[in-house]
Amino acid sequence: METVIEADFNIRWGAPVFVRIGNGLRERIDGPKAALEALLHRWPSQSQPEYGAAKRKCADAIIHHGSVELARRTFIHAAVAAKVLS
Repeated sequence: METVIEADFNIRWGAPVFVRIGNGLRERIDGPKAALEALLHRWPSQSQPEYGAAKRKCADAIIHHGSVELARRTFIHAAVAAKVLS
C-alpha cells in the first residue's frame, strides 16, 4: 500500500520576507512554497549550511511536519548568509 503525504502549498507566514535575487528586483516571499521555489531555482549560493536547513524546514512546513514560523526564520538566516535579504 502506498503512503499518501498531505501537503498544504497555500500556507503563509505571519509576515512576508523580502529578498533581492539576481537582477536586483525586490521580491516578496509570503510562505514556505515561494521560499522553496526561490531556494531551488534562483538561489545564488547553495553551498552554505543555511541553504540546506532552509530547504528542509520549508519542505517540512509544507507537509505539516514542521513549524511555519521556524521555516520563515530559517529562510531569513539563509537569505542573510547569501546576502539577498532586502
